[in-house]
Amino acid sequence: MTWRPRRAGEEEADFARRVVLACAPASPARARSLLWASSRLAEFGREAGLPATEADLLRPSVIERFVMVGLAHASGSRRRTVRANLRFVGQRVAPSQFPPDPISIARLRSARPYTEAEIADFLALAAAQPTEARRMRATGLICLAAGAGLVGADLRQVRGSDVVSLKGLSCVRVAGRRPRLVPVLSWYEAPLGASASFAGDGFVVGGVKPDRHNVTYRLIDSLSGGEDLGRLSPSRLRASWLATVVSAIGLPELLAAAGLRDSKAIFDVVSFLPAPSEDDVVSLIGPLGAPQPL
Repeated sequence: MTWRPRRAGEEEADFARRVVLACAPASPARARSLLWASSRLAEFGREAGLPATEADLLRPSVIERFVMVGLAHASGSRRRTVRANLRFVGQRVAPSQFPPDPISIARLRSARPYTEAEIADFLALAAAQPTEARRMRATGLICLAAGAGLVGADLRQVRGSDVVSLKGLSCVRVAGRRPRLVPVLSWYEAPLGASASFAGDGFVVGGVKPDRHNVTYRLIDSLSGGEDLGRLSPSRLRASWLATVVSAIGLPELLAAAGLRDSKAIFDVVSFLPAPSEDDVVSLIGPLGAPQPL
């Protein structure tokens, strides 16, 4: 390998050629990227008083220091690329200095939304429960999850008095770790209103203590729809709410127009915008609602 850098000395160039040759890069372009990163690492090491040896330079701590300090003025994407390239070299040339990568844990994916017909079937099962209390609580559970996107403690802790009217629209005041006002999708306003009136100052889904955990299990068990419908899943009801809102505000079209594969870049931009007021949220989401299920 006869590659020679423009700015690094012979010792740094020799280090880069040696370690990259040991990696056997798959293409000339890949080799050039690894050579550049390795020579810059060796140059950084020389300035820090480190010899240009694999044992001294190809350490995770030295690579991290170089990326954060030696490339402080480079863009984030450039620094990430250099870090990945140097770790690639280090894992092949000095593997004993790199601990095994942690076992990857799959990111939790969204549950599959229910169809309108499936939610209508669950509401019909709720309406067929043998007592008024069971009917109201089961209906309230479905409407809070599918109509306001609430699950877990947010759902369990909603009292009838937390369902309020703002600008003529039904909303839920959510307490807990993330207090907020959530507009209810229009189609769920009437059944949720009935459940909230029945509950009064009590919890919409039943129980008497705010920290109770198993109260929704019995309701869900009573709404089992057999093989055709399956067991009710609050996470799928929430996914149905999300799907309705995301579709109505045009997020899929925005991603397509921006050429984005996911919404991370959008969330980054949102962090620079002023936080919306409750009125803003209600005005946008409150009028939304899925068509009446068949």
